Amino acid sequence: MAPTFFFYLFSVVLIFCAAMVVSARNPVHSVLFLIGAFFNAAALFLMAGAEFLAFILVIVYVGAVAVLFLFVVMMLDIDFEQLRSGLQRYLPVGIAVGALLLVELGVVIVGWQFHPAAAGVRFVPAPVGLSNTAALGEILYTKYLLPFQAAGLVLLVAMIGAIVLTLRERKSSRHQRIAAQTARSPGETLEMLDIALGAGVGAADIRRPPVAEPEAEPATAGHHGGGH
Repeated sequence: MAPTFFFYLFSVVLIFCAAMVVSARNPVHSVLFLIGAFFNAAALFLMAGAEFLAFILVIVYVGAVAVLFLFVVMMLDIDFEQLRSGLQRYLPVGIAVGALLLVELGVVIVGWQFHPAAAGVRFVPAPVGLSNTAALGEILYTKYLLPFQAAGLVLLVAMIGAIVLTLRERKSSRHQRIAAQTARSPGETLEMLDIALGAGVGAADIRRPPVAEPEAEPATAGHHGGGH
């Protein structure tokens, strides 16, 4: 009785949070409802015996992805009213894409039952002497090792591509020069002072290293073109 009650409790809360993610007017509230949906989905995974998926869902998605979404939404100055202004124009396209995804989900959920080997994999016995996490790791790093490594390679290429596309080197900014810093002697950068007790430090008493940092490289001529 208790497992059934908690199953329906987590399921109802999960469906409610998922609906509020797409219907809440405040994007910050949408991210908070998304975190709630992740927690309830993790609870359902835990009840189903997939404790590894439950903890991964909490650690990765709640601890990293959802929190990152929350900080991005709160820090970026996005005009959401302007984004909603084109809703009616793209509404038919959105409905068509949503209907297509719904049909694909229905095919995935219902279609596998017609496979000849579906009855044999419906209730797969748990391996004896192995936990859920150990069994998953054993099959992941033996039978599916190459697809797993290929997925990691695709993610690595995507990460490098994102860094290359967003990196903008500024010639006018000052860069750290490791060779110049390590070549200096302590006497060139440190000065022992005898400050009286309670004297404090004023704005004019702030001291700089005796050796000046190398000046930044001048910007190229191509950066000076255009209007101001």
